[in-house]
Amino acid sequence: MAQLNPQQQAAVNHTETPLLVLAGAGSGKTRVITQKIAHLMQSGMAAHHIYAVTFTNKAAKEMKARVGQLLSQQEAKGLSVSTFHTLGLKIFREEGHRLGFQRGFTIMDASDSLAALKELLRDGGAGGLNEEESLRDQIGHWKNDFINPEQALKQASNDEEQYNAKIYQRYQRLLLAYNAVDFDDLITQPLRLLQEHDELREKWQQRVRHLLVDEYQDTNATQYELVKLLVGKLGGLTAVGDDDQSVYAWRGARPENLNLLQQDYPRLKVIKLEQNYRSSRRILHCANQLISKNPHLFEKRLWSDLGIGDPLRIVPCRNAEDEAEWVSSEILSHQFRSGKNYRDYAILYRGNFQSRLFERSLRLRNIPYKVSGGTSFFERSEVKDVIAYLRLLVNPNDDSAFLRIINTPRREIGASTLETLAGYARERENGMLISSLEWGLKSRLSERAAQRLEQFSSWLTQTAERARHEDPLPLVKQLLEEIHYESWLRDQASDPKGAERRLNNVTELLEWIEQLAKKTNNGQQRDLTDIVNRITLMNILDRDSDDDSDNQVQMMTVHAAKGLEFPYVYVIGMEEELMPHRTSIEEDNLEEERRLAYVAITRAQQNLTFSYAKRRRRYGEESRCEPSRFLFELPEEELNWEGKEENPDPEQRLQTGKNHLDGLKALLAKQ
Repeated sequence: MAQLNPQQQAAVNHTETPLLVLAGAGSGKTRVITQKIAHLMQSGMAAHHIYAVTFTNKAAKEMKARVGQLLSQQEAKGLSVSTFHTLGLKIFREEGHRLGFQRGFTIMDASDSLAALKELLRDGGAGGLNEEESLRDQIGHWKNDFINPEQALKQASNDEEQYNAKIYQRYQRLLLAYNAVDFDDLITQPLRLLQEHDELREKWQQRVRHLLVDEYQDTNATQYELVKLLVGKLGGLTAVGDDDQSVYAWRGARPENLNLLQQDYPRLKVIKLEQNYRSSRRILHCANQLISKNPHLFEKRLWSDLGIGDPLRIVPCRNAEDEAEWVSSEILSHQFRSGKNYRDYAILYRGNFQSRLFERSLRLRNIPYKVSGGTSFFERSEVKDVIAYLRLLVNPNDDSAFLRIINTPRREIGASTLETLAGYARERENGMLISSLEWGLKSRLSERAAQRLEQFSSWLTQTAERARHEDPLPLVKQLLEEIHYESWLRDQASDPKGAERRLNNVTELLEWIEQLAKKTNNGQQRDLTDIVNRITLMNILDRDSDDDSDNQVQMMTVHAAKGLEFPYVYVIGMEEELMPHRTSIEEDNLEEERRLAYVAITRAQQNLTFSYAKRRRRYGEESRCEPSRFLFELPEEELNWEGKEENPDPEQRLQTGKNHLDGLKALLAKQ
């Protein structure tokens, strides 16, 4: 507690009424949350009555680690620190049977949901390019706003909206038949349970005596209501957030939820954390002036005693290629002169597509880098397809794998057939693969549907039998040949290069299987079950891996950078139609884009550089670019706008080139 400033101490000590902590960027909000957990326990509250929620596994993991520094393992036993969706899953596991779900339900990921919607659209004689993706997004928006299918149908104002609402209705029915939920259901279904069952609500309010919510400005309508029902009118609540950092409207976040707290909790106390422990005064001056252009729910102004710091640089570049070359050379030169670690540098951008040129330029200079937010190897659809087949070969009760591959490649087994199969399997308390071979199912299906289902399931069952005694690699290769997976991938790809990339990923997976199948030290060869288990473990480790300790330049979108900090930050592509984004300009909705620029600025600790291209290739043609309007909203006295003249100082260019050459020589000397 002695390490806390007065505002932080006040936030930790306040437990009498609901509390809103307005925590500016870099103001130590995680410290406040973890210290408050310890304070609540020291005040007599049992650990199992304290719940803390945030939005990402990484944030939850960090919070747990911080709590572990304050409390012993025994003291913290029973404490719940998790994401919103993990808390929702905990409630649903205990109470989901009240909504007709059985134990062992499946959680469908985005690609599984997409596959289910494709089948529904085909059954309805519809479906076109990207239609199912648009529909999935629409259903997600409905769920985030807690609009059920019946309400969506009533609100429909035209034929298209009515059609989409009907598909939503069938989709939810299909999920129940599959004994499955999607990601959004992990919030909406627990909320529905607490709303409809008074005794359940009372039970969970007695369990959750104090709820601490991080990043409250990112909550959507359903998350806000879930918090309300868990806390109750007199319950303990500590909400921590910053309306200036709300950048997720596209996925349903509502910064106005901070304001709603004052209406729903009349005794709410508000404490502002404005001292920044991250950035120099110049960086904060620029951030404050930029965000002041937005209307505010709560006024606050960040300040720091870390020194004035360097002026912020703005660097115009001829084109996108020149921008990548300049930033890469600058990092190499600065790292060579200063001796800093590569991990101290971050390149931030508005969209993932901007990373490609920088990756190439960094590789040419042998600069190690990590791109965050890219698709994991195990998340690629073709890799998931093959792994799903393997999972089902070793576990015929894996319904999630069955649903993924039943029409991959297409076998014309429709959603209605699968819905009937799922209902029958639940009655028989068997997996869908096993149930599809039973005589009792045939009376419920058309002859054609039953024949197609039986043909596929018989083939798969026979392949599973072979897998028990045959070498894994030849078996998997033969499986892929028998389903004509390569030709299906080529047919599905938008271009030949895309098909080759996907086939290369399948080849890489086969190489892994070959390595894993090699005999162990005791001379035994691993079977397919052991290989699948090892691949599953690799998948989990791949998703949970934390490479922050690696000495690499960090590359990511500004959205992904939220919550992080770096000594040296390069914000690239500061142009009209990039930041702010073209859609925001067309819709005259610049406030969130300004907040995004604010988040980018406040990631920097010591040094911040903006760059933009004077010309950029768009839609196959190079066009002129204008610098972002946000650059002109920054205080001019804090900026060093380089290269305003058309012909930069030749001496400066020469020095940069010399530094670059020196850096390369140094790298060669290390080889």
